[in-house]
Amino acid sequence: MRGVALVSLVVALAAAAAAPTALAVDRQTTLPVYGGLGSWVDIFAGSVWRRPASIVPTLRAEGVSTLYVETSNYSQRADVVRPAALSALVEAAHADGIDVVAWYLPSLAKPALDARRAVAAIRFRTRTGQRFDSFALDIEASLVHDIRVRNARLLVLSRLLRRSVPVTYPLGAIIPSPVGMLRHPHYWPGFPYAQLSDLYDAILPMAYFTHYTTTAAGAYAYARDVVTVLRASTSPDVVIHLIGGLASGAPLGAFAAFEKAAAECGVDGLSLYAFQLTTPAEWSSLEQTVLGTPPQAACAG
Repeated sequence: MRGVALVSLVVALAAAAAAPTALAVDRQTTLPVYGGLGSWVDIFAGSVWRRPASIVPTLRAEGVSTLYVETSNYSQRADVVRPAALSALVEAAHADGIDVVAWYLPSLAKPALDARRAVAAIRFRTRTGQRFDSFALDIEASLVHDIRVRNARLLVLSRLLRRSVPVTYPLGAIIPSPVGMLRHPHYWPGFPYAQLSDLYDAILPMAYFTHYTTTAAGAYAYARDVVTVLRASTSPDVVIHLIGGLASGAPLGAFAAFEKAAAECGVDGLSLYAFQLTTPAEWSSLEQTVLGTPPQAACAG
């Protein structure tokens, strides 16, 4: 059976490579999932996975509308890591009115493996038959050094995902920071912004300002520049969920400035990475951020 499934995925990948670009889901369908305040849990969050349902009251109390949960990555043995705990987390979140988005990190070095694991996340069902509200692909691995091959495999996988979900099912693309890619031009030259915005309904830039600055002015400028570059490179209607720096990686004033830029730039969703690092003061600051307003002139792109 495993061999048959692998052959089927190879055939699907080949078909996706030749398929025309699919239409994205309506923005109003995407916003309820990717808009608003989010939080993140990865497969290495040991304390969370020991008692997954226990984090949900905190999420609800802090105003989180969407939880982003890693299901696996290319280095793991399992297509879906800890399925029983994952099932409990999804069901507890849904019971409290919180959407859950699955995310997977592909290497792009093994296309069939990446396709199988991404589709496994999309097809995952909990003990009672519940599914994820969306799937997001974590695009950051640079194991494939040939940029043409890396981009080609990324777009083939993305087309396969688009063809694998219902027409009303939103997809997200978690992408490297546009500012980071400008600062490190050898990392991913020719990043396919426009093609991705045609295939995905939400773009989630990893705007980790904490890698570069801990000042309020620096954090504000970083967030503003990420959104400006992204809007200039993609569809003007794409939903943007801005992922801030590592929680607790900078003074509270820097995070407040980052959130101020997000509000003034009119982003739709906002989060810090990750749940277990976020302090009560940071939650309070996040809750006060007004999202989804028209961008001010400095952020119009």
